[in-house]
Parts: sequence; C-alpha cells; structure tokens
Amino acid sequence: MLVMLPFWTSFLLRVYAWKGLLSEGGLAAGLLSNLGIDNLLLAAGLIPALGKFMNSPFSLVLGMVYTYLPFMILPLYGNLAKLDLRLLEAAADLGATPFVAFWKVTVPMSRAGIIAGSMLVFIPCVGEFVIPELLGGPQTLMIGRVLWDEFFSNNDWPMASTVAVVMVLLILVPLAIFNRYQARAQEARS
Repeated sequence: MLVMLPFWTSFLLRVYAWKGLLSEGGLAAGLLSNLGIDNLLLAAGLIPALGKFMNSPFSLVLGMVYTYLPFMILPLYGNLAKLDLRLLEAAADLGATPFVAFWKVTVPMSRAGIIAGSMLVFIPCVGEFVIPELLGGPQTLMIGRVLWDEFFSNNDWPMASTVAVVMVLLILVPLAIFNRYQARAQEARS
C-alpha cells in the first residue's frame, strides 16, 4: 500500500512538492541542514553550497529515485512473493549465514524481478525531461534535455535526430539483452 500511495497523486504535483520541500526554508531542506547532512552533500559535491539543495545533482537524484522507486519495488515484490522459503531454510541448515543465503539463493531466484524492474526504471529515465528541468536546474545535462534543446532552442534537427536515434539505441540494446535472457530461461525450463 505504501508503495502504491504516491501513484494516487499526479506525477507533476509530486515533483513540484519536492521543489517546495527542498527550496530554502522548505521542510526537507531545514531537516537536512539541522541534521548536518548538507555538510556531507557539500563535501561530496552534490550541492553547490550549505543549505542550497535545489538545482543540484542531489535534488535531481532524489526526485528521480522517489519517482521511479515504485517501478523497481513492484516487480521485485512480485518475484520475491513467489520465492520458496524452504530454500532459505535449507541454506541455513547447510551452514550458510543469512548474507550468504541471501546472495546465493535469494538474488539468483529474484533475477527476473531485478531485470524487469531495472528495465521499467531505465526506459523512462533515459528520456526524462520534467524532473531534470524542475529539480536539477538549467545546468543539468540529461539526454531528454539535450533532445529538447536541439529541437526547440537550437533548431538543429539533424543533431536532434541523431540524439533521438542514440536514445532509441540506448533503450533497444538492454531490451534485446533482456529478451535473450528470457529466451534462455524459457529454453532451460523446457
């Protein structure tokens, strides 16, 4: 229920909410400053100055993670819900630590969910325009923004077409790899 709750609100409203939360005087900005997290973010180069969270790589990543996290969680949950817990019991009986059991049993069994979730997140992130524009600011360079600038600001249609083809290839290559993985998994079951 908590994963699906953000989908009840408009995507644009959620991004604007983060804009308000991270702006100077915003609730999240104040909390991050009071906890001293802005010192760590400044040291990592993720914000331009103390207390300035907007129009930074931090705000961009936070907005994209918040927006696309449900697209990763739902396939993983669907896959892990079908996991046979007797396999984890067997691993523990054979002396595996919880970490080893997770790494050797859970991760391989949830590979399909990891791949599906990654594809569901990767495909819209490649062409994302709204979040970088609203949270990342004008200096943020992502392929969706470059495509927009080439088409509408520069009127350089050949360059814009080239960028669009590169974006399509960025999407098609992982899809081809995913289809190949699915075909191999299907053959193994047969």
